[in-house]
Amino acid sequence: MSEVPTGQFVWYDLMTTDPDAAQDFYTKVIGWGTEAFEGGPKPYQMWTTQNGPLGGVMELPEEARASGAPPHWLAYIATDDVDATVAKAGELGGQVYMQPMDIPDVGRFAVLSDPHGAVFAAFKPAGESPKHEGMPRVGEFSWHELMTEDYGAAFDFYSELFGWEKTTAMDMGEMGTYQMYGRAGGNELGGMMNRPPEMPVSCWTFYTRVDDLDGTLERVTSNGGQILNGPMEVPGGDKVAQCMDPQGAMFAVHWSAQA
Repeated sequence: MSEVPTGQFVWYDLMTTDPDAAQDFYTKVIGWGTEAFEGGPKPYQMWTTQNGPLGGVMELPEEARASGAPPHWLAYIATDDVDATVAKAGELGGQVYMQPMDIPDVGRFAVLSDPHGAVFAAFKPAGESPKHEGMPRVGEFSWHELMTEDYGAAFDFYSELFGWEKTTAMDMGEMGTYQMYGRAGGNELGGMMNRPPEMPVSCWTFYTRVDDLDGTLERVTSNGGQILNGPMEVPGGDKVAQCMDPQGAMFAVHWSAQA
């Protein structure tokens, strides 16, 4: 285990209207296990893999529902100083949805949105983390995709907060440029591009690595989910698909051509 570098995605929460149904869906579709987290202010189940926990599931707060927020995945991005990150985000046009707070023995976090409305969390773990370098394993999140109003401005915002750097870019024709990014000296983390007209809001989508894409998609539909796009091949021979769970949260799956 090692300290988490700034800019690394380290935790993923599913905020949903039916945590029990969501657990049933994702354990069947992705193959995650679940484990209760003790000591928190509200009931909280963690998603687990053979390499340990990677996130959790909790009920979508009433205030979020009242504001029209649908079920969604929320990613936590590591930072050395949550309060400084929140202050910088405000200076850069972001908004604070939840002010910095501590979870004993876990860490300090805050929930924010970027200037275009995509929601994320800044997180400083209390100790070490099981996150590892190298290619994500099956069952882990392998790609982090932002669809936004202005990918250039969005990249500048996140780069200021987390030190992300541009890696490669892909010309998507009429759809525009798909800009990949990563941590300095680290692995590529994901990509961002301008959202298409049919996508009403800016948002993050997180891809989970699976070992059988066709089988996974069959389980998505047989358990009440929907396939929104794909499967399709991407550069390098990998295949991906974007989906929606039965409660309406978007997620995506990724099969890698690499062993």
